[in-house]
Amino acid sequence: MLLTVTCLGQFMVLLDNTIVGAALPDMQDRLHTQLTGLQWIVDAYVLLVAMLLMSGGVFADRFGRKRVYLTGVVVFTVASVVCSLAPSVGWLVAGRVLQGVGAAALSPASLALLVAACPGPQERVRAIGLWAGFSGLGLAVGPVAGGVLTDVFGWPAIFLVNLPVGVVLVLVGLRSLAETRNPSAPAIDVPGTALSVLGVGALTYGLIEGGARGWAAPVILGSFTAGVLLLAAFVAVEARRSAPMLPLRLFRQRLFTVSNTVMVVVGFALMGSSFFFSQFFVYVQGTSILRAGLQTLPMSLGMVILSPYAGRLAARYGFRIVVTAGLALAGLGLVALGAVHADTGYGNVWWRLGVVGIGFALTLSPLTGAAIQAVSPHEGGLASGISSTTRQIGAVLGVAVLGAVVRTRQSGGASFESGLNDAFLAAGTVTLAAAVCAGLWLTRSEPAAEAPAAPRPSTGPGAVTLSNEASANSS
Repeated sequence: MLLTVTCLGQFMVLLDNTIVGAALPDMQDRLHTQLTGLQWIVDAYVLLVAMLLMSGGVFADRFGRKRVYLTGVVVFTVASVVCSLAPSVGWLVAGRVLQGVGAAALSPASLALLVAACPGPQERVRAIGLWAGFSGLGLAVGPVAGGVLTDVFGWPAIFLVNLPVGVVLVLVGLRSLAETRNPSAPAIDVPGTALSVLGVGALTYGLIEGGARGWAAPVILGSFTAGVLLLAAFVAVEARRSAPMLPLRLFRQRLFTVSNTVMVVVGFALMGSSFFFSQFFVYVQGTSILRAGLQTLPMSLGMVILSPYAGRLAARYGFRIVVTAGLALAGLGLVALGAVHADTGYGNVWWRLGVVGIGFALTLSPLTGAAIQAVSPHEGGLASGISSTTRQIGAVLGVAVLGAVVRTRQSGGASFESGLNDAFLAAGTVTLAAAVCAGLWLTRSEPAAEAPAAPRPSTGPGAVTLSNEASANSS
């Protein structure tokens, strides 16, 4: 029952990552919003998850994993209802913010509950493998489920589907979950969390609103300035804290720095391009929302099917070879998508999506494994949590920057199709550049020396990769 409850909670969170993309065209039509509004609908959720993910794991350890997990489920479910009833984009974005808060509590707590209940290494690896595999199905199911629900009932249905799941999780979880906590968990880094949310949020605001308000508008320049100052303050605060949310000393290790830098690019290209897939099929090629959801499946399936093997490939051939090959495939696939047009047949599109999915599947797990390899053993959970966070930050920036590319192209008199071509080409170019960097610099380095900071438990979602790596190395 524990495995079922934790898997279903994480499934709900991952489903929400992809189900919304299929409904974006319907949201644009019914809510009478422009591209900027759609960007906020996606980024409001991703931003909060990115900035609160590591704090959510610490909350679970300090205040009780069951309590934080069920609280996250309640917040996520209530926020889903708010989203479904939203009469405007503003209300929908507010609901998405609440969803992000709930997901940032629910996700790490679900894994922490599972790890605490499986003390044996082999038992833990098997349980986490099932958790990752089942919950990961949400990524593949999302586009199809979103297309079906939106086509039949309209976009609010993609959020209402969370209501019965959330109610069942709370009722069953109250009865079946045992409370666990870690008395030695570090204190919550409130200043670091607040500064990171505000800093990245200010930069995101400038990137999303810049195309609509003008890049030289005072509010846009002010948001960029505030973002830079807030992030500088974040670095200064983290450097002085004894138990920071982001220990800057870890970035002295080249392997750690390179792997997380490349992970930002992966999040940027993956989420930024995925944001436009359904819009391409609906607005450029004129297909239905249901069919558009089905047509995006090759990418999701490529990731779900190949991801479990990426860790083993990295263990056998090394991080550099696997990650470089994955980035090269993903980059070439995205560049190829930059050449599709309204009259391009689906037989000449699906394989490009599949190549992108396979490429990113080869990068995600090994990149987190590389970050873990670079640090001391007791900091593996912290390293995997940072890796997950950098991927989410890249996702926030990807939606904002590639959206700005499309909007700028349109404002210059070009078509939406031309804007999408430029966005895919930009994402592909950045990914290929990251492949070159990974090939040159993603080499093994000596693990970090024993750190003065207190060890943190492996509670972040990225800890799944640690277990997959362990499984790969033992096989």
